[in-house]
Amino acid sequence: MVQRIYIDTSVIGGLFDIEFSDDTKPFFDRVERGEIKIVYSEITTDELAGAPKKVRDYFDGLPSKQKEFVQISQEGVNLADTYIREKVVGKTSRADCIHIALATLNKVDILVSWNFKHIVNINRIRGYNSVNLRLGHQTLEIRTPKEI
Repeated sequence: MVQRIYIDTSVIGGLFDIEFSDDTKPFFDRVERGEIKIVYSEITTDELAGAPKKVRDYFDGLPSKQKEFVQISQEGVNLADTYIREKVVGKTSRADCIHIALATLNKVDILVSWNFKHIVNINRIRGYNSVNLRLGHQTLEIRTPKEI
């Protein structure tokens, strides 16, 4: 079964970061073997626009059948704003909240990130999932590439 995994830009950049590359490469090996379908949004593509060329080129070169683009919806924006209102994170983390909201609403298997401050953080994960459950959404598994 192919897993649908939402990624943020930190995962792609992690492939080229000395600290994270050894743990990120096996993740992308699985993508290239067709075991994982990457789910991403306009937030990801906007963030990639400011990334180094090698990062953009790598993402662009991934097989299109292993990538799924999801639209930013008003429901996603509203859910992201709820995370902020509930003080899961501050206003400056709105893009991160939109990632979480879109992953939740699109019912991905897992969200993967190297962002330990706002995303892969047990207190944040509990906060996001508390809001999700209260609003009738599924909980979201949030992990690092190393854990996949």
